[in-house]
Amino acid sequence: MSVQSRQAKVFVILLVSMTVAAIILMALGNNPPSTGAFCLSRYYRLDPVEKTITSRAAQSSGRWSCIEIYYSGTKAGNIEQLASLSGLAGPEDINCHFVICNGLGGGNGQIQTTEKWQRQWSIIPGRTSHGSGQTIRICVIADGKTARPTDFQIKSLEALVEALDRKFNIRPESICYPGDWW
Repeated sequence: MSVQSRQAKVFVILLVSMTVAAIILMALGNNPPSTGAFCLSRYYRLDPVEKTITSRAAQSSGRWSCIEIYYSGTKAGNIEQLASLSGLAGPEDINCHFVICNGLGGGNGQIQTTEKWQRQWSIIPGRTSHGSGQTIRICVIADGKTARPTDFQIKSLEALVEALDRKFNIRPESICYPGDWW
């Protein structure tokens, strides 16, 4: 008899705790705690990476052989803001193929494609650390010192690099991260 009583108590406590948790989650709605762990609901609202890496120009499998990731050197921004900060005529002159935003100028973890990627153009040689005509260059909005990449940016970058690696068969040793990337 005591075993059934104990099971009934556990069942009631479980039912009450699940009800309280459901009420709390409904009260939060689409506003998850901002200081909590990585929130998948926000991440999944971003465009799929496979859609992001498509371009208007034809893509050949041997076109790209290296990926270079670098920090923008700014605490905020997006493609348009980077172009104006760099004194460029327009966003089409940015010397990278992708920009990963940090929530200050673009969505947190949002991957923006540049005109160079859309047209499958090479980056401007001599203006990069590891650049060549076959380098895909990815800009992460962060200065690398006080403004570090967000969890969303890290997850987006990982997904982007993985998708580019799959599509263009890029060797792992040909992927260059900033020196203080963790």
